[in-house]
Order: sequence, then C-alpha cells, then structure tokens
Amino acid sequence: MVRNEGFNEKDSVEILCIGSELLLGNTLNTNSRWIAEELASIGLPHYRQTVVGDNSKRLEKVLIEATTRSHILITTGGLGPTPDDLTTQTLAKTFNIELEEREEILTDIKNKLQNSNDGSFSLNRKQALLPKGSEIIPNPSGTAPGIIWQPIPEFTILTFPGVPSELKIMWKDTAVPWLKSHINFNTVLTSRTLQFAGISESLLAEKVSDLLQKTNPTVAPYASLGEVKLRITAKGDSFSETRNLLTPCEEEIRQRLGLYCYGSDEDSLASVIIDLLRKRKETLSIAESCTGGQLSAALTKIPGASDVFLGGVVAYCNNLKKNLLNVSTKTLEQHGAVSSEVVLEMANGAKKNLESDWAISISGLAGPSGRTQTKPIGTVHIGIVGPEKIEADYQNLFGKHLGREGIQKMSVIRSLDNLRILLLSRS
Repeated sequence: MVRNEGFNEKDSVEILCIGSELLLGNTLNTNSRWIAEELASIGLPHYRQTVVGDNSKRLEKVLIEATTRSHILITTGGLGPTPDDLTTQTLAKTFNIELEEREEILTDIKNKLQNSNDGSFSLNRKQALLPKGSEIIPNPSGTAPGIIWQPIPEFTILTFPGVPSELKIMWKDTAVPWLKSHINFNTVLTSRTLQFAGISESLLAEKVSDLLQKTNPTVAPYASLGEVKLRITAKGDSFSETRNLLTPCEEEIRQRLGLYCYGSDEDSLASVIIDLLRKRKETLSIAESCTGGQLSAALTKIPGASDVFLGGVVAYCNNLKKNLLNVSTKTLEQHGAVSSEVVLEMANGAKKNLESDWAISISGLAGPSGRTQTKPIGTVHIGIVGPEKIEADYQNLFGKHLGREGIQKMSVIRSLDNLRILLLSRS
C-alpha cells in the first residue's frame, strides 16, 4: 500500500523504459514524454527517466537503484512473448518472488488468439506469468497485461507494454484511478495546454515573455513542427484554488495571441475544423497532390468526421487532375501543376464533383527532386473555395531543410489553419 503522505524527492515517481530498440534509435521513445505529461496533469512529481536495453543484469541493477531514490516506478516495454522480453521475469528475480500463472490472463490470451493459426499461443503463454501478490492491469487491446506490485515496503511498481496505444488505454482505465485512490495529494496541480498555429515559438514567447517568469501558475512553451503549445500549470490546496489561478492567466494569453490560438488540451486543427463546419452545417472535400492523402487522413482521425468530411481525391499525376478534378490542360501547360491557378481549379473540381460546401486543394514540390529555377523545393500552393464564390490561394515557401515529410506535414497544417481563419472571419 502506498503511504498516504505528501511527496518529497525520495517519494517521487521514476520512469523506466525498457528495450534495446530505444537505445539503438530504431524506435522513438514517445512513451516517457507522454507519461511525464500525464504525471504532471495529476500532480505527481518525477525527477528521473531511464532507458535500459533488453538485458536482465542491467535491468536488475536499475531496479535496485530505483528502490533507493523513488517511491513509485513506472516501466514500459519488455512484456511481450519473445525471449528478449525480460521485464516480468527480471522483476521476480530481483525481489526473489516466484512467478505464478494467472488463469484469467491465460483465458484472455486464448480468446484474443482464437482465430490465430500460427501457433503463437505457446509463446504468449509466458505473458500469463506474473509475480505472486501483484495486481493485474488489464490490457483491453493486447495480450500483455501490466501489474501493480509492491515487492518491498514503500516501493510500488507499475508495468505497461511498450506499444503506445496499449499503454495509454491501460494508464487511463486502471493506473490513474489506482494512483488517485492510493495517494493523498497535499498539493493539487491543474494544467491547461493551449495550442497555437501560424506563429513561431520565438515570437509567441516574446508576446508572453512576462508570463513565462510566473511561478504560480507557471507557463511553459513546447514546440513541434508547425505548431506551438503553452502549458499553464497552477498549484494550490484545492481544485477551486488552482482553477482561480489558471483561468485569468489563460484569458490573458488568449487575448494577447488572438486567432493564433486555435484550441486547448486535446484539440487539433482537424478537430477544430470539423467542429466549425458542423456548427455551420457545411461540408468539406479535399483534393491533394504532394501530400498524398495526409490531409484527408488528418480529418478522418476525428471521430464522427463523416457528417462533415465527404471525401478526397489524391490526384498525383496531371491526367487525374484533369479527369477527376476538371483541371484544364491549358492551365497546366501555362502555369504548371504547382501553381495558384491549378490549385484553385483542383479545389473547384473537388467541390463540384463531391458536392461539398468547401474544398481544400494542395499541390507542391516536397522534394528531394523536381525543383525548377522559379519553383524551389518547398514551394507549395494551397487553394480553398467555399460558398458564395469564395476563392483563396496561398503560396508557401517551406525550406528544403524540412525534408519531404516535413514539407508534407507543414502543408497539411497550413491548409487546415488557412481554412480555420477563413471560417472564423465569416462567423
């Protein structure tokens, strides 16, 4: 049982990610960042993250070290069925506890593999072996359960598989309720993340430079390609106190940044677009070339998007632009496929043929080849058409240093943000 006391540094949470693929750089370690953000959101401090390969001796050493400096250890990875998945066995060995086969886990694995004819059950059976006395963290989507286990007094281990989608479900369904019910938080933390597009991290930081110096609430910027986030975190004795600290700070930031702020927390540009169009009872179609369907994919990630997003055309070659989107041969010959004239004809063709209220089109040079003297790599044209003969085109010159994937991602972000601004200007 976890002590019902406030945390000090010894009582902090430690994150341990297990897997040689993480050390070799074959797999990007997104789990540690995600868990860190989740811990901060519920007010649990953590001061250390460790990555160790699939080696039992090195893993055992890290486990023993963690008992001297942390109160809770969260691990990801090493719970699979293959011989290099050593987490559970090493945990039992480190703390000299026997493994026992859990019948409920065995049944769950059998049910999930009942349509498999590859003989994998014999391998997966090891996943039903858990340390005696451990509590199961069910895995709704995979075969590897996690555990909550206190092998020694005042030290609790929570294990999760390395698959991010499985980890996230198990964390929200089981780990968070368990942590909240077993720990008495002396301090309450409330966080809000504001999302921004169309502004650089440096310019955003300049506009809120005084707020970045605040100590309660704190304001911290986080940047990714094409977008910036500001995380506001307030600390207090109750949720009402933290909300009273957080709300005026959020309002001040929104006032200063205006339309650059497109949403908060779990919002995305795609979800904001879907919501705006849904409120207007309007629909959207897509015509894209250099992004190869990525814009359509961003929209279809949003649950329920089908009542707004009708569909898209990936017209990579000129013949498809002509045959499916009504782009004229003359326009292509005079201006080239990467031009404002062509993207507007693409958008109009999509709007007409898919019978939508709005349409976005993209055509560009994502590289690494295909540049001309007048159109360098990173040249992207975006077209937007809507009701009442609205037509808008945008030329973006993304640096070739972004690479092909970066240029494609930026094209998707700019397309959605341009439509967002256009919709808000007509509200």
